[in-house]
Amino acid sequence: MSTSINLENVEGGVQTPKVATEMQNKRKFTNWPLLLLSCGFVAIGIIGGPLVSRLYYIHGGSRRWLSSCMQTAGFPILFVPLISLFLQSKSQGVSPSLFFMEPKLFVLSGLIGLLLGLDNFLYSLGLSYTPVSTSSILFATQLAFLAVFAFFMVKQKFTAYSINSVILMTLGSVLLGLRTSGDRPAGVSDGQYWLGFFLTLASAALLGLIWPLIELSYGKAKRPVNYGIVLQFQTNLAIFATLFSLTGMVINKDFQAMGREANEYGLGNNMYYLVLGSIAVVWQLSFVGGLGVIFCANSLLNGVLSAVLLPITNVAAVIFYHENFNGLKAMSLVLCLWGFTSYFYGEYKMIQMNKKLENSTKTEQGGDNGPNAALSSV
Repeated sequence: MSTSINLENVEGGVQTPKVATEMQNKRKFTNWPLLLLSCGFVAIGIIGGPLVSRLYYIHGGSRRWLSSCMQTAGFPILFVPLISLFLQSKSQGVSPSLFFMEPKLFVLSGLIGLLLGLDNFLYSLGLSYTPVSTSSILFATQLAFLAVFAFFMVKQKFTAYSINSVILMTLGSVLLGLRTSGDRPAGVSDGQYWLGFFLTLASAALLGLIWPLIELSYGKAKRPVNYGIVLQFQTNLAIFATLFSLTGMVINKDFQAMGREANEYGLGNNMYYLVLGSIAVVWQLSFVGGLGVIFCANSLLNGVLSAVLLPITNVAAVIFYHENFNGLKAMSLVLCLWGFTSYFYGEYKMIQMNKKLENSTKTEQGGDNGPNAALSSV
């Protein structure tokens, strides 16, 4: 699933707090029009992405590789902001060699893109066997997996809040698995439902691994990672993810089957291609919006948006697809939202604590420099 990239220190590069602080000082005001537009794009992706992807399967679509490919095939949209940033940097006299990302980042983004392609396929296959309301809750557990992987890979500290979040989201997933009757889409067997259940969890786990890998990649950069480099990194990542899915489509002979599937599609031939195009556009809007939210504000707001919009996705699935929303699913949703809130509140407190430490350090340094400055003036 091509969700918006949710990085902790994406503005200035991971594990480089000095660079991030410098960039925050340079950006003294919030670009509210861009922030509001980005929030709208994120909302479109988080709510509309699973719905339009499920729409493909409901009316006769069955090509999982094709569905996964569409999640990143809209990457040409990203060329628009990239070209704009390049022209802007060129007008400011910035050398092209400084604008484009380093070869090391190009290679790393390509490798991670292949993992993202696999993640998209797992999500697409899981969504074909599970309702949107179930898959969206299951996929939200990526935050719990992220916390675990980040602890081992980037030495992110476990707090009481993050531990609480992992426990709550695990309980939410267990609750979803307690009752499968009445939750299966039409024509899906028990075995297929459970396959979709665990594939969606596997997709969430893989995405939870991808985020720390991206953090490690940014930490390898020799130059400060600005918004232009972030956008290039994610564009290249999307290109390689799309190539991965295209390879699967060729092996599975999806290109030969698309014409026949379009003619037999429940909504008609033209709507078939419109649905596929909508999948590509909606997921890429979510992707671009996530980058915009992180750039204008921070990743905390991006994560909070995901948590706030999760219930809306479930309600929309019930309204448009008449999915069953039983008591256990409601409890699972509450536990998942509780886990989100716990995690991001802990992150907020950590950020505030770091700010206090930084301010106290500056104060101490200012006090130490005072006597030296007085002596130098004598």
